[in-house]
Amino acid sequence: MADPTPVTPVKLGWVGRLGAASARRPWIALAGWILLVGIALTAALGATGGQTLFQRLVTGAPSAVGESSRATAILDSGVQRDQLSLAVHGVSPSDARAIRMSTEISSTLAALPDTTVANPLVVRPLADGSANPASVPLLADDGNGFLITATISGVDGKAPDKAVVNDVEAALNTSSLQYRAAFPGATAEVGGSPLLVESLTSISESDLARGETVALPIALIVMLVVFGGFIAAGIPLAGAVAAIGGALGVLFCFTFFTDINTSVVNVVTAVGLGLSIDYGLLIVSRFREESRKHLLVSRDERLAAVGLAVNSAGRTVTFSGTVFAIAALGLLLFDPPIVRAIGIGALAVTVIAVASALTLIPALIGLSGERLIRPGVLTRIPGVGPLLSRFGDVAPPEGFFSHLTRRVQRRPALLTLATVVVLLVMGSPLLTLQLANTSVDAIPKSSTQYDFVQTVNAHFALATSPRVLLVTETEADAASWAAQVKSLDHVASVGVPTGAGDGWSVRVSVDQPTDGVRVVHEIRDARPAFPAWVSGIDADTADLAGSLLSGAPRAALLIAVGTMIVLFLMTGSLIIPLKALVASALSLGASIGVLVWGFQQGNFAGLMGFNAADVHGVDALVLLLTFVFGFGLAMDYEMFILSRVTELVEAGVPAKEAIALGLQRSGRIITSAALIIIVVFAGFATGDLMLIKQLGVALAVAVLLDATLVRCLLVPAFMTWSYRFMWWAPRWLKPVHARFALRD
Repeated sequence: MADPTPVTPVKLGWVGRLGAASARRPWIALAGWILLVGIALTAALGATGGQTLFQRLVTGAPSAVGESSRATAILDSGVQRDQLSLAVHGVSPSDARAIRMSTEISSTLAALPDTTVANPLVVRPLADGSANPASVPLLADDGNGFLITATISGVDGKAPDKAVVNDVEAALNTSSLQYRAAFPGATAEVGGSPLLVESLTSISESDLARGETVALPIALIVMLVVFGGFIAAGIPLAGAVAAIGGALGVLFCFTFFTDINTSVVNVVTAVGLGLSIDYGLLIVSRFREESRKHLLVSRDERLAAVGLAVNSAGRTVTFSGTVFAIAALGLLLFDPPIVRAIGIGALAVTVIAVASALTLIPALIGLSGERLIRPGVLTRIPGVGPLLSRFGDVAPPEGFFSHLTRRVQRRPALLTLATVVVLLVMGSPLLTLQLANTSVDAIPKSSTQYDFVQTVNAHFALATSPRVLLVTETEADAASWAAQVKSLDHVASVGVPTGAGDGWSVRVSVDQPTDGVRVVHEIRDARPAFPAWVSGIDADTADLAGSLLSGAPRAALLIAVGTMIVLFLMTGSLIIPLKALVASALSLGASIGVLVWGFQQGNFAGLMGFNAADVHGVDALVLLLTFVFGFGLAMDYEMFILSRVTELVEAGVPAKEAIALGLQRSGRIITSAALIIIVVFAGFATGDLMLIKQLGVALAVAVLLDATLVRCLLVPAFMTWSYRFMWWAPRWLKPVHARFALRD
């Protein structure tokens, strides 16, 4: 590396001026961030005595307004209900003690306001001595158990009284203990939708804490290796804390205007953690590079170096954040509320991450002074210094990445083809993709409701939530439709018409859980002439998938066009944006292929700690978020490389040489940033919620593939064999770039 030279005054763009101003008056910038984050966390964590963010969240399977929800409304008659049940197995329904005990609990529950009780042990048989049809769903399939169910109804369209729900739960818990004492060896579990909501909310909160506990320490270790000191490593983490705190505050505010699902917080936090650390890493690394190029004797010279660093790296951060924000905006074009909520949260955390990178990070650099430039304490440990110099943030002019690029440049076309083939093979399981709703099917084993759900699923088939449900206005229509549906493929059986609310329903059982969505579509395709609807778990999944597919073209167009515009204004090329879109599509397709192989086909069951039989496919929401956020993260690394290559090309370096040197200068940062992102998402993948587990794995794999196969092989190979036309754009677009180019 050349000897350091004095800092030459350079006209800074608005980004550089903002960073320099923050470094010049660091305490003002720091105080502003402490105030903002403090207010956000105070509100989100309920420090003022009100509800916390987690208390205001809603829990439930992602859904879309569609045929299934309309059918459910018909059966509910506009009344909101909560249902709690006592599932007893290992006790004969004809046992005299069991009948006496069930009569007592039924009397206790029936005395509570707005509560109705269904107890098969007190239902009289029909005149001919046969079982009353009303009791059949509540009796165990093997005749050795029963369900006692209490339904609490809301009044005047309101939700059921929470106090009544608590009284019902307490009564059922007492009865559960009595049954266990009276019948040793029997199981007696209490469960229902309100308890499942509480359990999943608690799991979401613990998953968030676990994800951060795993990710932050490992991210710190990675940055210690990159920077060689605690101060430099801690600065990006400070930006992450600010971004996450601000995002939690924003989500808390939005809970007053719309429902925010528990999963939204985990997704937004993971994204914010990864982005903010990446952006902070880039700014700090660029400042340290400037400090090695220039003599930073005085404070003014260090401040000038901060301005130069933010002027270049901050520009990249701004472009990257813009593309990620465009991807988040794409989520607002979908109808399901949970997708829009994630879009709002992702947009907010992206803006905060960029803002902290441009103001908070420079302020902390300014406060750190010479300590950020001097070799860190770790470099003085025997044997550690050479390791840090090998993997540190400041790369020599020539090194691993430039040597790798030159090897790639010897046979660029062959390596382009080989890399594409590898990615296509990895993505091939995508051809067998089955969409699922894991929030319904895969209840975490850590849930307090897991045993109850397993008991009901194993012994009370007719009491489980129906996968497919036919809904009509009259009993005759229901019977007629059921007879028609019975002959369809993959239909195992159909039930009898049951009246509920303003309609009639018939339960349809399918051969395998994976057949449900297919059966829903077949039933809807052969819809009868009279008013009829299909509801149930699989109908909800079909409606959600259909809603996501209908919004996908609009979102894809927005994201693709927005990305094309940003990359064109950054580079002046039309080929580079097209290449970026294709490369990202290949890596994302491969990551979804890995997801199908690991979760749908069950190959990750042992590693990830889930029951393969509970996972019937890839969550529809995970598929969407992987493409959107995976694309945004891929563009991060695209920006890192392009900014360096463009900088060299504009300085007159030949294109092929600029590619090798650009990858050398950005390779270590891309590798470090990618490793941190992988750690973040892998940390959240250790959680118990299947949606977050699948999303964490998918995004970790997407980043791994993008930072290795795509950025280290495919991108330099393609840019090499296409370098003659890589910077091409139509003649009529050149004046557009000249006028609106995104420059410093």
